[in-house]
Amino acid sequence: MSQAFTSGQASALVDPDERRGGTGTLRFVLTKVAEAAASIVLVIVLGFFLFRLLPGDPVAFMVRERPTDPGQIAELRQQLGIDKPVLAQFGNYFAGLFRGDFGTSYIERRPVLDMIGERLWPTVLLVGSATVLAVALGLWLGIRAAWKRDSFFDRAQTGIALTLWSVPQFWLGLLLLVVTNGVFPSRGMHSPDAGPGFFAQGLDVLHHLVLPCVTLLAVFYAQYMLVMRSSLLGEMNSDYLTTARAKGLREDLVRRHHAVPNALLPTVTLVFMQFGMVVSGAVTVEAVFSWPGLGQLTYDALHGPDLPVLQGVFVVLAGAVVLMNMLAELLYRVLDPRVRTA
Repeated sequence: MSQAFTSGQASALVDPDERRGGTGTLRFVLTKVAEAAASIVLVIVLGFFLFRLLPGDPVAFMVRERPTDPGQIAELRQQLGIDKPVLAQFGNYFAGLFRGDFGTSYIERRPVLDMIGERLWPTVLLVGSATVLAVALGLWLGIRAAWKRDSFFDRAQTGIALTLWSVPQFWLGLLLLVVTNGVFPSRGMHSPDAGPGFFAQGLDVLHHLVLPCVTLLAVFYAQYMLVMRSSLLGEMNSDYLTTARAKGLREDLVRRHHAVPNALLPTVTLVFMQFGMVVSGAVTVEAVFSWPGLGQLTYDALHGPDLPVLQGVFVVLAGAVVLMNMLAELLYRVLDPRVRTA
């Protein structure tokens, strides 16, 4: 009897998640996947109907420079499928998405998915490069500024970051064009007179990349710097840091092995959200520098309006952000034990 009671006590003391053998983690993952799927469906629905509120008639834009009788206009509307009721158009569009069909561009008469695929790499190159550099620079400066709180370095870096964070990206891009005065290319991704060969072409792309990348870097790094500084300041007076110092650890070890790992947790969400925006690009920056990415594609599609292109880009952008948010929440569960026990 005593042995049975002891076994029952031991069973009661086992953590519920351990008794479930990882069922809690699986349920958490499935819940987040379901929430992400629901978010994407909601984005598809809202995006379709919101774009229908844009001013302008795509058919009138297509025939603006040539005489067209009403019969031809009606036939063109029928070919584009915009003569049907809005709900019928949405049903066809939603069914096409499940088949991987994002529709056909009104203006260029090409599959939208092909157009997005062509513009995806330039955007990933531009915004991805700026994001990686901004993460490294912003976290490094944020850690140094917080650890030297109220010093000249802290006040100077905080002031610069706040200024850059509040500056419109397009204005900063135009300012860099004026300041550099032709030192770097101001338009496009390639020069027509670039030499042949992979090395020469790569240098030409990097030369064109400097100004738009620096424009995005200046704004992105400011976010990471301020968030990292604020997060680390919240850890500065924690008891575990006092204990680490009492053990005789040097300040750089206390910072590197104890304070920074805990302060990084709030920054994880921001980093993943920014990587989600890598696919979206920066519409204004790509428009200023004529960078042939998704931002420029969106800017051009707004003139029509080219609704299939706008809808397709919107779904890709929103899907990337939702996916990265989901990965951030899953990573939080791995990095922070408090999330696992909540």
